[in-house]
Amino acid sequence: MPRKDQGAPWVRTRLRTAPVSAVAFALLVLVTAFLAAVLPRAVEAYETDGLREALAGASPESTVLELKAPQPGLEEPDAARADAVLPEALRTVEGSARALLPEPLRADPAESAYGVRTAKSLEALDASLPRPDGLPPRFTVLAQSGAAGHADVREGRLPTAGTSVTVDTRRVEGAVTTETARVLRLRAGSELTLAGFQDRPLTVRITGVLEPRHPQRSYWSAEPTLRAPALASGNARPPQFYWEAGLLLAPGAAPALLGSQGEPEKYWRFAPATGGLTSGDTTALVEGVASLENGPGLVRMRGAAGPVAQLSTGLEQVVGSYTATRDAITPVVAVAAFGIAAVAVVVLMMSAGVAAARRDTELALLRARGGSLRGIAGRLLAETAAPAVPAAACGLLLAVLVVDEARSLPAVLGAGAVALLACAGLPVRAALAHRRPRAHQERDDLAHTRPGRRRAVAELTLLVLAVGSVAALRRRGTSGGSGDLLVSAAPVLVGLVAALVLVRLYPLPLRWAAGPAGRLRGLVGFLSLARAGRSAAAVAALPLLALLTALTTAAFGGSVLAGVADARDRAALLETGADARISTTDGTPLPAGLARAVGEVAGVRQVTAVGIEYAAERESDEAESLPVAGVEPGSYAELARRTGLGGFTADRLGARGGVLDAVASPEVAKRIGRSPHRIVLPGGAVTVRITAVRPRTPAAPEGDFLLVDAAGLKDFGAPSVLLATGSGIDAEALRTAVSGTGAGLSVTLRGEARAALSDSPLQTGAERIYVWAVVAGAGYALLALVLGLLRSAPERAALLARLRTLGLTARQGRRLLGLEALPLALLAAGGGMAVGWATVGLLAPGIDLDRLALPDASGGTAPGGAALRADVWSLALPAAAAVLLAGAVAVAQAWWAGRRTPITHLRAGDMR
Repeated sequence: MPRKDQGAPWVRTRLRTAPVSAVAFALLVLVTAFLAAVLPRAVEAYETDGLREALAGASPESTVLELKAPQPGLEEPDAARADAVLPEALRTVEGSARALLPEPLRADPAESAYGVRTAKSLEALDASLPRPDGLPPRFTVLAQSGAAGHADVREGRLPTAGTSVTVDTRRVEGAVTTETARVLRLRAGSELTLAGFQDRPLTVRITGVLEPRHPQRSYWSAEPTLRAPALASGNARPPQFYWEAGLLLAPGAAPALLGSQGEPEKYWRFAPATGGLTSGDTTALVEGVASLENGPGLVRMRGAAGPVAQLSTGLEQVVGSYTATRDAITPVVAVAAFGIAAVAVVVLMMSAGVAAARRDTELALLRARGGSLRGIAGRLLAETAAPAVPAAACGLLLAVLVVDEARSLPAVLGAGAVALLACAGLPVRAALAHRRPRAHQERDDLAHTRPGRRRAVAELTLLVLAVGSVAALRRRGTSGGSGDLLVSAAPVLVGLVAALVLVRLYPLPLRWAAGPAGRLRGLVGFLSLARAGRSAAAVAALPLLALLTALTTAAFGGSVLAGVADARDRAALLETGADARISTTDGTPLPAGLARAVGEVAGVRQVTAVGIEYAAERESDEAESLPVAGVEPGSYAELARRTGLGGFTADRLGARGGVLDAVASPEVAKRIGRSPHRIVLPGGAVTVRITAVRPRTPAAPEGDFLLVDAAGLKDFGAPSVLLATGSGIDAEALRTAVSGTGAGLSVTLRGEARAALSDSPLQTGAERIYVWAVVAGAGYALLALVLGLLRSAPERAALLARLRTLGLTARQGRRLLGLEALPLALLAAGGGMAVGWATVGLLAPGIDLDRLALPDASGGTAPGGAALRADVWSLALPAAAAVLLAGAVAVAQAWWAGRRTPITHLRAGDMR
């Protein structure tokens, strides 16, 4: 048989030797690669959803792109003018203009339309039409395409136009919507006479009443009065109202509008197709709209629609508002991303360190026998790449499957970076540790290691970066998108600096405590402190670094979420003033028996009735602008105290010597003063004296107010507002009880208002990223603690074996390992809490949470804004979990070692 000169393959042999370690390493790389790949995809996904919802939620009037051109010139023949506004000519222009829309802007053909309209509404001369203030209604007349595909005929038929419609035609057919027909009392067969024509009025015979299929979409809502009429007023004082409505003609009847004085114009409305837009398209979208409104795009549009055509839209304002919110949220989310990334890097380094420590003797032997650093590093690289690269690829694939609509490049770069770090960790650690062949293992404990100059320079550099990032964040903040990478990394840098400081100080308290412990009768306390002080520098430094970074990120993230929740709770409370608010829509008194019906609803604990009237601040004033709330002092004072909205004692309201005591807002107190003041209510004049000033109150959470005892007012109106408090109020039962007492009542629940503040994809997506970042960071930190304990596990097992031969009991062994792990865990927990609290305090002035907490916020939606404050639970729970896990791992290790015989750990020549 031929002789085999080559041994077994290195990679296969090493993986078979330690299959459990290889599988665990692959799982770590898979999870880390998945997180690195899914994070940018998740961020892009919720930003894309936010953009699409912002466009879908905006009014079609502000998002539609409207290309307009004036009617054909009067110098042209009437036949040519009529041909220019016929559907065929307009359709040709529409196709050309649609093709000229720049990327990524695309039109939705189903909701786009074109036609001819009167820029000024025409007055209807029919006396049978409703006239609110004696003014006749006015109609905007549109000859718009596509009515058959956007409406159902409820009465009559769609209007048609014969081939004989010209500029001089004065009788055409039209249609109105069901809402217009209801308000203006029209039906099929009605005739409208519209003024504004030179020779005689235009008569429009209503042939059909139409029900819009999608009334909120662009076809019907781009022209608001086309869907439903609205009251309008002129410049008269007092204002006089009239109805403004829309009237739909057949597209072929457009020539008849050319003879009117309503400034007829051609138009092409393009509803934007939002289904294909992503968050990365915002810049190109704004630039494209700017070009269409006043740039090269407009020049091209004029080539299709005419030399004086204009394009107008409010799309850039909608996108700009979305961009401002996104740019304010992104730096705050980046803080969480930096935190989880830092902890993940430390854990990957620790996994490489554990593997290098486990094979230190093997690698030293290879170097002593002539192995080159390049050869050893190459073999270790191949060994780690075998499980790491497929695991990273699986993590990337899993991220793509979880979040399917996002760009692939950021995810590929993230997963690739994880794979590179995982593959290079062990070879680099081994090459650094075995630069020179050595005969024995050198001491590397905290008591022996002395920091070198390079470490000092690196630590000082990190300190400068941390100070600079904190200063920049406090000065510039994150609002308006001003945050950069250094600013977003501020919490992580603060945690790193604190970890380095604690590593330097860690041996000192252990040495101080070891002396008194040595004088005790027991051996366990002294031995545990001595061993904790002689822990390997890498065993203490890296877990401490990971724990502090994770605890700082968790504290910061928990504080962000707590600040967001507080701001939303406060905003919801200011909207309702209590847990539930029932009021009439027009300020009229509430029905009798409503308070009793509301009090019987499940979950309602207290019902407080409030009557609100308006008074003149002086007898000479004609305007009644001061809101006066008449309340029952006892129940209302309890309500104000319970809700935290300007609490006061009941004795602040009452009557003394014909003067009513009152509680007022600061502005009211400033205007009328603290001395007795006479105001005029609808029921008569009354003298009030302000006894307390509060910034807000449940009856009027925002704005001016004056609270008085309702019993002291004569002819004061019945209550118009009910404020209910309680927990778990049944919303459906409450609305049923309210609807059973009368109509026209408004019911607002604090819980529903609270839920409405957090339904934006940008907000919910950012919160979800923060929650998962905190959870992942905590998981990585605990894994780092376990890895640190596993690195020294063989040495601890050997120590227990030796001590057991000397008479150490199993219980003492568990105490020894538990106490040995306790100093590091306590240092990490205490340091993490302190650093988390300090980080929140340092960075709070520069963190803008308003846009993350409240929709359409600009920094002051909630009183005082959404303030960042240290959350006790976010500080205490992760720290306590770290201490408990450290103790549990140490006890489990002692239990496992106790199950094996000492001879298993003690072998001749073993230097452990």
